[in-house]
Amino acid sequence: MDWCEIKAPAKINLFLRVLEKRSDNYHNICSWFQAVSLFDFLHFTKSSAGFDLMIDSHTELPSDENNLIIKTAGLLFIKFNLPGGLTIRLKKNIPIAAGLAGGSSDAAATIYAINKLYDLDLSLPQMRKLALEIGSDVPFFFSSGQAEITGRGEIIKDIPLPTDYFILLITPPLHISTAESYRRLNLGLTTGKGVVNLSHCVNFDELIGRICDIGNDFETIHLASYPILGRIKDVLNKAGARIARMSGSGPTVFGLFDKMPEREDLFQITRGDWQVVEVRPITLPAWD
Repeated sequence: MDWCEIKAPAKINLFLRVLEKRSDNYHNICSWFQAVSLFDFLHFTKSSAGFDLMIDSHTELPSDENNLIIKTAGLLFIKFNLPGGLTIRLKKNIPIAAGLAGGSSDAAATIYAINKLYDLDLSLPQMRKLALEIGSDVPFFFSSGQAEITGRGEIIKDIPLPTDYFILLITPPLHISTAESYRRLNLGLTTGKGVVNLSHCVNFDELIGRICDIGNDFETIHLASYPILGRIKDVLNKAGARIARMSGSGPTVFGLFDKMPEREDLFQITRGDWQVVEVRPITLPAWD
């Protein structure tokens, strides 16, 4: 096999608790991750040498080793002493630095593609271990797509969750640094809440009941600093969202709906420079 095409899904945090800082300078978290039907598309072709990344996007993404795709490819080529190189074309649909783990998903897709192209026969645990060397969110994409995430992201417990609901993702034109978000957290407030211990949910109503009182710890600091996030939450709630909250360290805010808002309501939401996407929760793998 000389080439393959992969679709890399986004994720949302149905809730996110940030716990204590670890000795390795990461933070322990407790979160439910849910994969959603918003995809980057990647095409990998074997080449004679080096890595050539072409990005079909208006975003200003690096195409060198500062891109997680190239970083991941370099790691695997060195670790497994692979010959040649790769030409990679990326169609970028997931907003960057938006709390949706688009870069992490692209990195996971790269691991999967190299495993497939070079017949490495890596198991899921092996790919998860490699993924953690790239970033804390990357191992999730080797799960069922519905998982309780603890530790720094390496402890993944697949959980069955409903998929019979609708999601609106709204991303305003903000850049929020993940590192700065962690630095600004008041851990004295977050660690006092304890670790969440929840099991599966059988339907959407039960999901809402389980997570309605468990929010995103980053919202406390970001809603005060970025009033636009509060306005987006208000818009989603007025449109009928059962829950509206931020994903990851933001700035994407999502709303969970029994059914999608009417077109007239969507028109009101989509005014301005907000990126608005309708998605559904999905299960993985979504690679092929």
